[in-house]
Amino acid sequence: MSQAPFQKFVPKKKNSVIKEEFRQEKKKARKEKNEYFDKLKKEKYEARMVLRSGKPPVTKPDPAPVKKERSGNRQANNAAKAAAAETALMPLNKYLAHCGVCSRRDAVMLIKEGKVKVNGTLATEPGYKIKETDEVHYNGKKLFVTKNLVYILLNKPKDFITTTDDPQGRKTVLQLIKNATTERVYPIGRLDRNTSGVLLLTNDGDLTQKLSHPSYEIKKIYEVKLDKVLNKEDFEKIVKGLTLEDGIVQIDSLAYADAKDRSIIGIELHSGRNRIVRRIFEHLGYDVKGLDRVMYANLTKKNVERSKWRFLSEKEIRLLKYMNASKKR
Repeated sequence: MSQAPFQKFVPKKKNSVIKEEFRQEKKKARKEKNEYFDKLKKEKYEARMVLRSGKPPVTKPDPAPVKKERSGNRQANNAAKAAAAETALMPLNKYLAHCGVCSRRDAVMLIKEGKVKVNGTLATEPGYKIKETDEVHYNGKKLFVTKNLVYILLNKPKDFITTTDDPQGRKTVLQLIKNATTERVYPIGRLDRNTSGVLLLTNDGDLTQKLSHPSYEIKKIYEVKLDKVLNKEDFEKIVKGLTLEDGIVQIDSLAYADAKDRSIIGIELHSGRNRIVRRIFEHLGYDVKGLDRVMYANLTKKNVERSKWRFLSEKEIRLLKYMNASKKR
């Protein structure tokens, strides 16, 4: 197999080709966006139908211009009802995620560990449907669905762990963004303590669930510094696929990131398995001296210095939410 330079690190495409690819990506994103909103509109309509005992909504004519204030009040009431419909009958683990406590997957563990109460009673079922009248408490604090969603991109340094708190008193990534927001945010996925690079933190439970789910095949690119040169034989083994203790691992791309130093490797993959990049090289007898995630879900650390952070732009948030929207779970 050719050992051409890793194109994600050393792009060689013509400008005309890049522009055409960009246009096609925008066209695809626009299509996925429309499909997403059509689906969302249908789901909200069905939720309202359930709350109204199966009776179809009554369509009223628009009020005369002189009644603009009343129309505004009615629209506000409809928005409030729609929000209540979304919360009603929501699974408990999803409710915790929407409250900004943690991701849905982590919420399941919190519930099983007996840290969540519903109406004063210890909750044991993550799938329990939350009703409008239910009161949910976590660590003695009443929870409310988060309205102010926050999205933060951090260029994580080494020696920081990606947990919200640590009983051993080690430094966490939340210490780096403590002045960013008063909302409770949490990292999407994990980076090892000694791994640096792009890390996304948010209190958006739906986005966390999407980016964490394997079916969406979220792309990640790493730059790996090895203790020695990666030889051609091992290069080919990685490209063809390795069998590790937890099964076969397939990558998307592999190349030497630095033509003068073949111990620096660029690797692209969408697997979210624990320590997967380190285990790939350790399996072949290499020691990973440095590991840096340079891209996650099309987000890069460009213009963000190590240990620094920034808020995502509205465009970046939209692209994340519509990313791979055509894929089914």
